[in-house]
Amino acid sequence: MSREDPTTADDTDDTGPGSDRATADRPTADRPPAARATPHRASWWRMLGRDRAASVAAVVLTLVALVALFGRLVIGDRAQRQDLDASLRPPSVGDGVYGLLGTDVLGRSVLARLVDAAATTLSVAVPAVLCSLVIGAALGLWAGYHGGRRESVALRVADVILSFPSLLIAVVVLYVFSPSALNIVLILAVARIPVYLRTARAEAAELRSRLFVDAARTFGTPSRDIIRRHILPIALPTLLTVATLDFCFVMLTESSLSFLGIGIQPPDVSWGLMVAQGRQYLQSAWWITVLPGLAIVFTTVSATVLAAWARIATDPAQRWRLTLPTKRRGASAAVPPELIP
Repeated sequence: MSREDPTTADDTDDTGPGSDRATADRPTADRPPAARATPHRASWWRMLGRDRAASVAAVVLTLVALVALFGRLVIGDRAQRQDLDASLRPPSVGDGVYGLLGTDVLGRSVLARLVDAAATTLSVAVPAVLCSLVIGAALGLWAGYHGGRRESVALRVADVILSFPSLLIAVVVLYVFSPSALNIVLILAVARIPVYLRTARAEAAELRSRLFVDAARTFGTPSRDIIRRHILPIALPTLLTVATLDFCFVMLTESSLSFLGIGIQPPDVSWGLMVAQGRQYLQSAWWITVLPGLAIVFTTVSATVLAAWARIATDPAQRWRLTLPTKRRGASAAVPPELIP
C-alpha cells in the first residue's frame, strides 16, 4: 500500500492543526488574538445599564415624561385650587400628599403645580424641537446632497436666522403678539432650524461622495430615495444627539421667557413662571422658587448626560467603550476590546 503524499493530505484534510476547522475548534485561550472571536454587540439596555450616570438620567427623564403625560389626570384641578388659610405653608408630611412640598401665597399646592407645570413646559419644548428637527434636517440633507446654488442659498438663510439671538427674537415677537404656548413653539422652532440645517448639510455633503451613494446614483436611484435610504440613516444619530442637547436650550429659553413675563401666562403655569411668582418670597418661602428651579436643573442635566451617552452609543467606532465594566473604562478607554486581556 502506497503512502499518501503529505502535500495532498494537507490540502484535502480540513481537520489538521493548520486548518480553519481546527482553529475554530481550538479553545479560545489557545488562539492568537487576531483569531479570537470579538465580543457580541451588547444590547442598548445592557449598555445603558452599565453607565450609572446615563441610567439615572434616563430614569429622571422617564419620570418627567410620565408626570407630564398622566399627571394632570391624577391631580385634577388641585394646581388651581386656592386656600388662603393654608397660605405659605412649609413642606410637611402632616398636610397630606399635596402638602409634601408646601403651598404658595394663595394656598395652592406646590406639588400639584409642579406636575401641571411639567406638562406645560414639555408641551412647548418637545414640539419646538421636533418641528425644527424635521424641517431643518430635510432642508439640510437636500441642500447638502445636491450642493451648488441650493446649498449656498440654504446656508445663507441659516446665517441670517443665526445672526439674531433666538431669545431676542422671541422677546420682540411675543411683545408684539400675544404671548401663548403656540406662539412660543413657532418662534423657538424657527429660531432653531439653522442648527439642524447646518448639521444635516455637513453630513450629506460628506456622504454624497461615498462609493455606496455613487453606486445607487449609477443604478438610477432617484435623489429622494438616496437621501432617505442611504444618507438619512447615517446622519440620524448625530441629529438626534443634537436634538437632545437642543431640548435643554429650548426648555431654558421657555423658562426664561416665562420668568420675564412674556411666556406662559396665568392661569397656565410653567416651571419658569413658578420661579418668577415665588422670587419675592424667596427668604420666607424658599420652596416656591427653589423646587421648580431644581426641576429645571435636573431635567436639563439629565438630558445633557443622556445625549453624551447616546453620542457614544450610536457611533460604531466608539460603542465598544460602553460594553466595558465601569471600573475598566478609564484604563481601557483607548484600547479596542479584542486587545483587552
